Amino acid sequence: MSEKNPRFRELVEELVASIPKGRVMTYGQIAALCGHPMAARQVGGIAHFGNPDLPWQRVVNKRGGLASGFPGGREGHKQALLDEGLHVTNDYTVDIEELIWWPDR
Repeated sequence: MSEKNPRFRELVEELVASIPKGRVMTYGQIAALCGHPMAARQVGGIAHFGNPDLPWQRVVNKRGGLASGFPGGREGHKQALLDEGLHVTNDYTVDIEELIWWPDR
């Protein structure tokens, strides 16, 4: 990504910072909105190694699944979302259709 868009990481982090409490976005959605629709895995890498002060708990996979790479694993991801008042199922998913957030761009 850095060769095609050196600002990709910055764009991802800006977008993640804007996700409102109680809502979620997907890795692929973020990648697409940042200009690289096939870069969902790269977004995951940025989430794993990026700024820990950002609300990464609000980023889930396309089916609403939580990340095993989140600090504390899926259970840690679940707890972070529960702390925000979101419902997480026993199989570590959220209702993506209810909670998905699209920014006004």
